[in-house]
Amino acid sequence: MYISALMEKSNVKFGTSGARGLVSSMTDEVCFLYTVGYLQYLSKIGMFSTGSNVAFAGDLRPSTPRILKACLAAILYMKGQPVFCGFVPTPALCAYAFHNHIPSFMVTGSHIPDDRNGIKFNTISGEFLKNNEQEMLKEDVQVPQHLFDLKGALKAPPSLPNITNIIPFYIARYQKFFGSNALKGLNLGVYQHSAVGRDILIQIIEALGGLATALGRSDTFIPVDTEAVRPVDIQLAHQWASENHFDAILTTDGDSDRPLLADHTGEWLRGDVLGIITAQFLKAQAVSTPINSNTALEKATFAHTINRTKIGSPFVIEAMMHSSHNNILPSVGYEANGGFLLGSDLKNTKGILPALPTRDAVLPLLCALVSAKNKNMTLRHLLKTIPPRFTASDRLQDIPTKTTLRYLDTIRANTQDFSRYYDSDDITHIDETDGLRFTFENDDIIHLRPSGNAPELRIYTESSPQEAAQSLLSKTKNIIKSALKNTPQNAP
Repeated sequence: MYISALMEKSNVKFGTSGARGLVSSMTDEVCFLYTVGYLQYLSKIGMFSTGSNVAFAGDLRPSTPRILKACLAAILYMKGQPVFCGFVPTPALCAYAFHNHIPSFMVTGSHIPDDRNGIKFNTISGEFLKNNEQEMLKEDVQVPQHLFDLKGALKAPPSLPNITNIIPFYIARYQKFFGSNALKGLNLGVYQHSAVGRDILIQIIEALGGLATALGRSDTFIPVDTEAVRPVDIQLAHQWASENHFDAILTTDGDSDRPLLADHTGEWLRGDVLGIITAQFLKAQAVSTPINSNTALEKATFAHTINRTKIGSPFVIEAMMHSSHNNILPSVGYEANGGFLLGSDLKNTKGILPALPTRDAVLPLLCALVSAKNKNMTLRHLLKTIPPRFTASDRLQDIPTKTTLRYLDTIRANTQDFSRYYDSDDITHIDETDGLRFTFENDDIIHLRPSGNAPELRIYTESSPQEAAQSLLSKTKNIIKSALKNTPQNAP
């Protein structure tokens, strides 16, 4: 069975974020076959053979241990040597695996609800890019029927191996670069919820001299989305800020590759603004970021080269590494969700921070905190040093991709009708790099696109001041809800 056929048969889609689908669809057999296809593909490009080490880890979803065992069965079936790294952040797994030049994959659904899960695959040196995805879809995998029952469950699932502890390696990455006193004097709250890196984040803060207080730890999975912060998380941050004297509150999404940072008042920072602060702190000369990131980047004028890409880390990585290969250094990338990518090594008086071409939550958190501390200002004042452009984003859930695409086609054919919903100005520019992104005469921006990993319609707005961006978002959400409810096939 070809992986492309497996994708259609199982309804577990394979793309930018690896294989993802409903937990009920991600049977042992499906996960096994995806992993076999992955290792077969790596074998063809010289990155896997009999006896090769394969590193793998998972997040804290209830379904993750079962899926890990199904993937482990595939490693053993392919005569690989499993290196189980436990339940750790995706960037921690990647930093370890890339350093050792071994294949790796992470069982995670990232920020999406726990009725879904996924497997994110890497090569020996980076994430799967679009060409890797297309080639893996061509892999023909054989189904060893004797291993599974009629429901696709393993008859004898293997036990997970002893954990290879990679946490000290990950902590040392930041301690060596920033120094043991980088966060000295800072009182930081850490919203733990169900993030897989919740304890590691506290260890990193303490290793850099800061004081960390654990907040909101949960035994059940909480789908924290750094691009669409839940109202309850907004309330919690304000409550914790008012009850304590934190300099900031930190958290991440489920697999701890996307950051979320609040200032001393409990106000969450936008991920793309955090990306600008981080890139500027690192003196980046080349910055790659998706089309939906805040345009304050261009207005800040510190970068020699800015690459705007489609949404998704593979596109950002490809552009970032192109700049790195062209010796435009340092070369970095970031996404609107706050995940930061490092395309070249960084060196300072304390040490070297090796390149990490996958999303990282820790680096942007530390850069923002250290930048504010070095300038003797709060995070809120640090934000005022960036050109005043503000973004807002949200999602409409349970909107099938086909419905979103049909709606966007209708808008594309009736752009002026759509613009009449907005009283102020006409649309002056349309960007179709990813979805539809409208720029109005007054520089307001509305961007609509289907989510790449869930049945959601993503909405992004940009304006100035912040209240205007939020008002534009609310208005757009209401327009779309009404249109989809009434006449989705002909909606303006």
